[in-house]
Amino acid sequence: MPVEVGQIVEGKVTGITRFGAFVQLSDGVTGLVHISEVADSFVKDVNDFLKENDIVKVKVISISSDGKISLSIRKTKESSHNRKPKENDLSFEDKLAKFLKDSEEKLLDIKRNHESKRGSGAYGRRKVL
Repeated sequence: MPVEVGQIVEGKVTGITRFGAFVQLSDGVTGLVHISEVADSFVKDVNDFLKENDIVKVKVISISSDGKISLSIRKTKESSHNRKPKENDLSFEDKLAKFLKDSEEKLLDIKRNHESKRGSGAYGRRKVL
């Protein structure tokens, strides 16, 4: 059965390089897990996380037109956990707009609170002629 994008399959680590690990899938094809797709944390050396002949679960990220298969170990863990909070799905511009709106609301609340404690100012002052 040929692999498809989005599929999660098991494979055997057949080789490790400085830029990732090669994983042979059940149907005999080999794909690459790039170093950035090995773990959620920073990976300086792939050997710290994987060894040859390890059996790992991988998610098929993409298959290029020339047949190269990109795999991810990290994304298998993401799909098995609950989704992250919605705020992480927002673009930078949306996060910035939300931050500015929240900040303006907080400043307005502070100003209102400060003015209510000060009073309006008209009652405590005398008019000088």
